[in-house]
Amino acid sequence: MITKSKRKPLADRLRVGLAEAVQFAKGELTLRTVRVPAPPPEIAGKEVISLRTKTGMSQAVFARVLNVSTKTVQSWEQGERKPSHAALRMLQLLRERPAIVIEIVGRHRIARVTP
Repeated sequence: MITKSKRKPLADRLRVGLAEAVQFAKGELTLRTVRVPAPPPEIAGKEVISLRTKTGMSQAVFARVLNVSTKTVQSWEQGERKPSHAALRMLQLLRERPAIVIEIVGRHRIARVTP
């Protein structure tokens, strides 16, 4: 008895491969990812202050959570500097899922930091 293959027909596989090749040529797809993520959203100084106060953190604790210096947080809040792309991604995570970030970082361990 002949069993049917679970593979898609050749024409369908070729169509998908061609579509992926076009996406790769446009820079929408890399060889290592399925989709290229959107860049993190920008954040203004006042938003950094708001995010920090909503999470109940001092500048020193907030800096430790983001793995930056307190001076860096101060310069973001005053609008003197903009966060790097990596910091913007962390700020995005903190904005959207603060409980997860705090749990992973271990707020109880860094709450003893003195400013």
